[in-house]
Amino acid sequence: MIIAGVESMHQCCFVFALGYLSVCQITRVYIFDYGQYSADFSGPMMIITQKITSLAYEIHDGMFRKDEELTPSQRGLAVRRMPSLLEYVSYTCNFMGILAGPLCSYKDYIAFIEGRASHVAQPSENGKDEQHGKADPSPNAAVTEKLLVCGLSLLFHLTISNMLPVEYNIDEHFQATASWPTKATYLYVSLLAARPKYYFAWTLADAINNAAGFGFRGYDKNGVARWDLISNLRIQQIEMSTSFKMFLDNWNIQTALWLKRVCYERATFSPTIQTFFLSAIWHGVYPGYYLTFLTGVLMTLAARAVRNNFRHYFLEPPQLKLFYDLITWAATQITISYTVVPFVLLSIKPSFTFYSSWYYCLHVCSILVLLLLPVKKSQRRTNTQENVHLSQAKKFDERENSLGQNSFSTMNNVCNQNRDTGSRHSPLTQ
Repeated sequence: MIIAGVESMHQCCFVFALGYLSVCQITRVYIFDYGQYSADFSGPMMIITQKITSLAYEIHDGMFRKDEELTPSQRGLAVRRMPSLLEYVSYTCNFMGILAGPLCSYKDYIAFIEGRASHVAQPSENGKDEQHGKADPSPNAAVTEKLLVCGLSLLFHLTISNMLPVEYNIDEHFQATASWPTKATYLYVSLLAARPKYYFAWTLADAINNAAGFGFRGYDKNGVARWDLISNLRIQQIEMSTSFKMFLDNWNIQTALWLKRVCYERATFSPTIQTFFLSAIWHGVYPGYYLTFLTGVLMTLAARAVRNNFRHYFLEPPQLKLFYDLITWAATQITISYTVVPFVLLSIKPSFTFYSSWYYCLHVCSILVLLLLPVKKSQRRTNTQENVHLSQAKKFDERENSLGQNSFSTMNNVCNQNRDTGSRHSPLTQ
């Protein structure tokens, strides 16, 4: 960071950290995997990569870019001074989040370390900052609730998950004998059974941070303390998602925010494709990851097109809206399950075996949707273009003003010189 300078440190740190992580993942999979035992050290490296790159971008935003060039979220997270070595190491390697995270912003972490977490301004739902000066709340209730969720998730994983393996979706006998409703039902149920292990790990990591006093987000409208500042998932919203975006917004939340801040908001073209590709690289080198995220690009764009073109027809009356929600819930859950099967299977051959057993039907449907339905320009891209035009117009106005001032002072100098010359020659004329 210090050597590169604030103008290019974000790019250097991003390339170095992500490159080093990729080397670690390649060596773990192809060198340190001994069959029976695999030395998996990539998990902490993934979290540290997120923290290093996030901090680099936040310093770049705070010490190099102008405030008018930043989005509101970038402006709120911008770091205005270079951290000390102790602050840097404490943020990246603290014991609370070194193993499973979750990611947090540097400013939130420093506010917690300095004891300002319960008194700083917290953004409310209307986008305005609200000051909270109450006494430090107790995390006991939140930690107890999250530990209960951990216990139930672990119990579900150890009992039911093993009874519903994802690999059974590519079993030859099952593919030959099962009907389409049976295949779709088992696909959903088997992927549903695969999620509790993630619920357990992320909820436990969140509870550990809360137990240390980190994660307080202010008070809700009823005065109840909220301990979800760095929460990584919302289980109810995940299971009741009625759109692809809703699922992604509530799954691995802090990683999604990291991808948004370092890639999606800064991409100059195809932000969705770039974001999914970065997510695949960050997750690892298994081919199934890349197949999942390539499929995810298609599904995301197609789901966005369908929602933009049809949703407004089903908002009224409430009965029609309920029917629409039920249909979109079923479609979303099947689509998500279809998309992430390669992520669980990891290898290319079983992944293509699964997709071929479904005749690539959702891939084909997504491509047809993108070809036939009009795709509206995203709000993010519109805002970005408006900001660019405004910035260019502002620079042009400043340049015009500067030229105008220079021309005005030049004219004044000429006039003054003419006046002086006329005064000197006036006696001679007389």
